[in-house]
Amino acid sequence: MSLYKKLMVSAFALASTFNIQAQIKNAQTVTAKVSGNCGMCQSTIEKAGSIKKESQVKWDKDTQLATITYDSKKTNPEQVLKKIALTGYDNEKFLAPKEVYNNLHGCCQYERTQGAEGSKGDEHSEAAEQNSTETVSQSKELLPVITSYLNLQQALVKSDPKQAATAARELDKVIKGVPMASLKANQHKVWMQVKDKLAANAKGIAGTSDLKKQRTLFAGLSESMYALAKTADLSQPLYYNNCPMFNEGKGANWLSQEKGIKNPYYGSQMLTCGKTIETIK
Repeated sequence: MSLYKKLMVSAFALASTFNIQAQIKNAQTVTAKVSGNCGMCQSTIEKAGSIKKESQVKWDKDTQLATITYDSKKTNPEQVLKKIALTGYDNEKFLAPKEVYNNLHGCCQYERTQGAEGSKGDEHSEAAEQNSTETVSQSKELLPVITSYLNLQQALVKSDPKQAATAARELDKVIKGVPMASLKANQHKVWMQVKDKLAANAKGIAGTSDLKKQRTLFAGLSESMYALAKTADLSQPLYYNNCPMFNEGKGANWLSQEKGIKNPYYGSQMLTCGKTIETIK
């Protein structure tokens, strides 16, 4: 890389950092080594470590350095780096779980160090082992999300838009509070795929008193919640049900903890319309 290009990159990075710091309160910035190969890696690394108004990650594939700007009252660099590791990218604090690394696209599978392969004497391997233990033992983080969803489902069964809006606001709050760094690898992968859709639909339901609109948004919410429920460690079965009549006969699904059908799309008008298409355990 030419000197001119290096200066331009540095200037851009500096300007970008100032812009990020203006968006994040109590901002502090550090750099950390994060392994990776390409633009796809960059997108995954930056998305994994960035949370609105909490942390922002910028990764450079040439230097293999991540610039982490974070709100010191909400998080810390270790938490950010743990999230990045859980998406498959080794860094100076944590190593990615082997199964997650193995699932990376071929062009993203960077060369790992001996410690990354499990060297017993490597302190980074010990950190990775500790991280793996945490993601196995701390497996109930998604249950509050499912519980809040079920409260919303019950409100729609009752055809109560006010109660539905309240339940949706609680769901949105719970979604924001999910400790992503504590999720197991498969849960984290699905969570990153659905969390924005979950939040958008929850906010939409919370922001309207129109029952018909709430139910339409609930259909989209339920599809994302189904994907999440499949990875959660459930304390009891969930029933995935289908209403064939909703949306002008196109149908819609929903999750319920009750074996009997109680339709959230029509309430008392067609309370038992539908059937169970899957039991999730």
